[in-house]
Amino acid sequence: MKLISWNINGIRAAVKKGFLDFLHAEQPDLLFVQEIKAQVDQLGADLLAHEHYSAYWNSAERKGYSGTALFAKIPVDQVVMGTGIEEFDAEGRVVRADVGKYTIYGIYFPNGGRPDRLPYKYRFYDHMLEEFEARRKEGRLVIITGDFNVAHEEIDLARPKENMETSGFLPEERAWFTKLLAHGYIDTFRHFYPEEKDIYTWWNQQTRARDRNVGWRIDYFVVAKEVMPHVRSASIMADQMGSDHCPITLEVDDGV
Repeated sequence: MKLISWNINGIRAAVKKGFLDFLHAEQPDLLFVQEIKAQVDQLGADLLAHEHYSAYWNSAERKGYSGTALFAKIPVDQVVMGTGIEEFDAEGRVVRADVGKYTIYGIYFPNGGRPDRLPYKYRFYDHMLEEFEARRKEGRLVIITGDFNVAHEEIDLARPKENMETSGFLPEERAWFTKLLAHGYIDTFRHFYPEEKDIYTWWNQQTRARDRNVGWRIDYFVVAKEVMPHVRSASIMADQMGSDHCPITLEVDDGV
C-alpha cells in the first residue's frame, strides 16, 4: 500500500501548479493533504468527483485557513474527521482512515509561531498522543503522517544554531517528539536513513530558501513500533514542486 502525505499550502493553488497531474503520475493508494485552505463549496468537480479517487474533506471553520483531506483510491473501512474536541476540530486538523488493521492519521499539527498559540499546540500534541495510544490498545496498527511543525534534531534543519528560539525547533516542541518516540513510535525516514543530511520537507518561500536548500524536515511518517515489520520503504520527494512543502511517502504491506 502506497501512502503519500503533502502539505499543499492551498488546494486551489496546488491544482493550478499540477496537483492532479501529480496524483495521476504517482497513483498513491491513500494521499493525505494538509493546509487545503478551502471550503468544499469552493472546489471544482475535478477534485470533488475524481474518476479514480474518493475525496474526504475536513475544512476549517475559518475560510482560507488550515484544513485537511484524504484522497483514497482503495476502499477504506472508515474515515473519521477530527478529534471530538471543538478547539481542535474548528481548525480541521485531523483526518483518520481505517484500512484493515491499519489506523492512519493525516494531521496538520498547529504552528506555534505566535506565543499565544504555543499552549494550544502543546494541548493538541498531548491529546493526539493519548488518542494514538488508545487506538494501539484496541489492537490497531497506528501510522501518523502530516506536517508536525517541528524539526526533531539538529540534523533535521539546515541552520539549527540560528533557530534555537524559533517555533518549530523549541526545546518543548522537540521534547514532545522525543516523548512520542519514547512511547514506542518510529520516525520511518530516520529509521532507514539515520545519518542523511540536507534532506528537508519545507523551505521558506519568502527568502527563496529552496533554491539554496535551506530547509526544515517537519513532515513525517511516524509508525508504532509494531508496524515496522510491515514497512517496506520511506522517502522524501524533495524535487516535487507545487508547494512550500514537498511530499513524503511510505510503503507498507497490503492485506494486514
